This record gives sequence, C-alpha cells and structure tokens, in this order.
Amino acid sequence: MCYAWRVLTRPNLLLRAEGGIVFAASLLLYGEIRASWILFVVLVLAPDLSMLGYFLGVRLGSALYNLFHVLVVPLVLIALSIFYKQLWLLPFGLIWTAHIGVDRLLGFGLKYPTRFHDTHFQRL
Repeated sequence: MCYAWRVLTRPNLLLRAEGGIVFAASLLLYGEIRASWILFVVLVLAPDLSMLGYFLGVRLGSALYNLFHVLVVPLVLIALSIFYKQLWLLPFGLIWTAHIGVDRLLGFGLKYPTRFHDTHFQRL
C-alpha cells in the first residue's frame, strides 16, 4: 500500500501536520512583517490563560479554552486587520495562530466539557 494512503487515513497525523504548517506559516509571515520578536515571546503563551476558566467549572472552562484555541477567531482578526488597514493588529493574530499551530502539532486538541484531557485528538 502507498505510504500517502496510510498517512491520509490517519486524522491524528493530518491534524498534527496541519498544525505544523500553520505554525511555520505564522512564523514566516511574522518575520516578513518585521514585528517584534520580544512581543512574540511575551504573548505566545497568552491563549493558555484561558485554562483558568476551568476554575469556574468544566463547561465554562472548555468553552473558554476552545474559543481561544480555534483558528476562526485569530484568522478573522488577521482578515479584519488587513481589510481595515489596521496592520498593528496583524502581529497579534499571527502570534495567536502560531500558538494554535504548535498546540495541534504537539497533539493538544479542543476540549470536550467532560474533563480537561478529553480532547478531539483523543477521540480520533
């Protein structure tokens, strides 16, 4: 059997590869816009502060975590930044997508409202 078919039938590997590409593209674009790498280092883990929502319960915690770990929100931020020519927002969107990309590459997934370690990666 062809190696490509084996990879294409393993969602876990596909999601990790996709995360790696999102991370690499985010870093490349971040470097291209010549944004501050100090800002990058300071903010790259900021989306993980959403885990504090778990202190208020699993349902709220998983919802808050997922809000900050789904690509839709930072991609909309990037698009609005470009569309409205508010380019000072662009680094924030790219830092955010880089964070999500690394999470996916490492196998950290979106959370179900059952317990913290119950993610979409574990259910694949």
